[in-house]
Amino acid sequence: MNAQAAAKAASTPLTPPLPEGRPETLGLSRPRLQVLSDAFRREIDKGTIPGATVLVARKGQVGWFEALGRQSPAGSAPMARDSIFRIFSMTKPIVSIGIMALVEDGHLLLGDAVAKFIPEFAEQKVGVVNGDKLDLVPAKRAMTVQDLLRHTSGLTYEHQGDGPVHKLYQESRVRSRKISNAEHAALVASFPLVCHPGDAFNYSRSTDILGRIIEVVSGKSLGTFLTERILAPLQMTETGFSTSEANAGRLAEPFAADPWTGDKVALFNMLEQPVMESGGGGLVSTTMDYARFCLMLRNGGTLDGNRIIGRKTLELMASDHLGPDVAINGTLLAPGHGFGLGFAVRREAGIAPFPGSAGQYFWSGIAGTFFWIDPKEDLFAVLMCQGPGQRDYTRTLVRDLVYAAVD
Repeated sequence: MNAQAAAKAASTPLTPPLPEGRPETLGLSRPRLQVLSDAFRREIDKGTIPGATVLVARKGQVGWFEALGRQSPAGSAPMARDSIFRIFSMTKPIVSIGIMALVEDGHLLLGDAVAKFIPEFAEQKVGVVNGDKLDLVPAKRAMTVQDLLRHTSGLTYEHQGDGPVHKLYQESRVRSRKISNAEHAALVASFPLVCHPGDAFNYSRSTDILGRIIEVVSGKSLGTFLTERILAPLQMTETGFSTSEANAGRLAEPFAADPWTGDKVALFNMLEQPVMESGGGGLVSTTMDYARFCLMLRNGGTLDGNRIIGRKTLELMASDHLGPDVAINGTLLAPGHGFGLGFAVRREAGIAPFPGSAGQYFWSGIAGTFFWIDPKEDLFAVLMCQGPGQRDYTRTLVRDLVYAAVD
């Protein structure tokens, strides 16, 4: 090891690896897993994505873990198992576990009004489009913590539509990384809701608001709380709202322009510590770090003797909380799916255009990261790449090919 490599190793905290097993002993087909890797190599060769990592685990052991392609299209470094990625909305399940830990501590209830913790939400109105104007009407009921977890709050994201409320989001500072979580929450509370709380699933900035509730209840910054309650106990040593300059050579980057549309791709700087620690999409992480989080979920809330969340609490989170009466807006939830408390949940084995099991739960990140837990098959998988425009395609591709490898 040369001096530069030694310095890097000394400055880089190492995430403990997970147990590994031969695919054959885990009920996985080695030839089919090779097909999985070969398919992603083809996509890399075609210029679909710069590179990717794929980790597949069954029965609590990693049966396949490959780093493919290049870490950054601007450099020659190959993708590595310890490359660092922006995980964007894969932050949401971690923050949702954090909120539920506070529920387990007795600090809040799922039915508590959000305004109990952030008073600005007490007067929020619902925006009803009436011709060419927006009427503001009182909400039928208060927005609750459960609404935030399952995205039935009436909040939205600026990119989830082009209505008058979405335009208010788009024209504001809501995307700024230079405002605090408290300022962000107050800003979101100043916008009308797109629907009455509980009426519909609208993917939204709800989890950012959960992050602010964690700060209010715990008296700590969101980053500090997550580190103390989740990241440090799980030894997720390389997950945070930024990474150090010492890791500059490990950052996975996208193409500068989308290979399918030619549109410019601009993602946040992972070396820059933001003022706002976004509970909805601000974390950076590695494949093994997130795999440790997944193994904790697979284990029912524990890892290496550390209990992060109770088994029954996790069971509640991984259950569908929409039911047949809640409208599902947008295209994020495929047919046959609902949403729990921080995860999408598959309701039935059929209907969706990709394989899976009823009861599996998962989520993804807008830059191309994805994970799922399948309790029925005792399986979990993590895909990491930085290809925003190709995310729907790569998510389906990895699902198709992983399930093809299940014996």
